[in-house]
This record gives sequence, structure tokens and C-alpha cells, in this order.
Amino acid sequence: MIVFLRNNKVAMWVLTVLRVWLGYNWAVDGFEKVTAKGGFHADGMIMAALKAPVMTPAKTKAFPWYDTFLQLTTGNGKSHAALNAFSFAVSWGELLVGLGLIFGTLTLAAAFFGLLMNFSYLGAGVVSVNPTYIFIEFMILIGGYNSARIGLDRWVTPFLRSKFAFLNNDIEVK
Repeated sequence: MIVFLRNNKVAMWVLTVLRVWLGYNWAVDGFEKVTAKGGFHADGMIMAALKAPVMTPAKTKAFPWYDTFLQLTTGNGKSHAALNAFSFAVSWGELLVGLGLIFGTLTLAAAFFGLLMNFSYLGAGVVSVNPTYIFIEFMILIGGYNSARIGLDRWVTPFLRSKFAFLNNDIEVK
């Protein structure tokens, strides 16, 4: 399956369609948040996650590490600066992930950061479309460069590899 996703032309087209569809959805959500009248605020979602964390059937916290992360980074929801930073990161992150996926620019980074946001949303208790997005993002990541062959990464990746040696696949690790 990995060889197919990384090397097959049919997989390249399927991954491109999935990538553009996913990118469109991310970009629309991000654009709505960036252009929202009064700005987007993640406060409600963060406060809900802090007050009612995701629980297991045994009534224990399902993601205690994520709950601790939110408590520490937001001052238990009381730090306005941290809440504003989260709001900024969510709105612009969604928009940039979407644009990266649509145009096939830094595609694997966009898919990775989309995946990170989807898992964060799940940790906060928001299921929604996250499992579907996670599945597609994993397919894009597994497909590697083949996921972005039809896109700007066709030119961006070779350029970056020529400028930054650590991006080359032929580096020897001693």
C-alpha cells in the first residue's frame, strides 16, 4: 500500500483530489474565522474542554495530558493573552493549512499541521469531521512527495532541497 501511494500515478491523482478537497474545506473554515466580524475566539471551546474534559467509560479523563496542556498554557482559561494566541493560531492555521493543501505548497507540512489541529480538536472533545480529515491527512503523509507532485511543490521542493542540505534524502547519518 505504501509503495502504491508513493509511486503510482493513479494514487497521485487520487491524493491530489483528496488534498484539494481537504484544503478547500480547511481554507473555507479558516477564512470564515479570519474574516469574522469581531474576530474569532477559541475561548468557548477551550473553556468547555477545561470544564468538561473528554471522559472514558470508567469516568476517568481520556486525555489527561491534553487537559494539563490546556490548563498550563491558558492559565486554566484565565490568561487572555493565551486565549488570544490560540484564537489567532486556530484561525490562521486553518487558512494556511488549507492554502498549502490546495496549491500543493509545503504539502506535507500542511498535512502534518492539519493533523495536529485535528487531534487537538479531538482532545478538546470536538468530533465533527476530524476523523475523516485525520484519515485523509495520513494518506497524504504516507503518499509523501507523490501527494504534491501535481502542485507547486513540484518546484518548491527541489528548490528547498538545493538550499537546505538537511532536506536531501541522501544525507548520511553517522
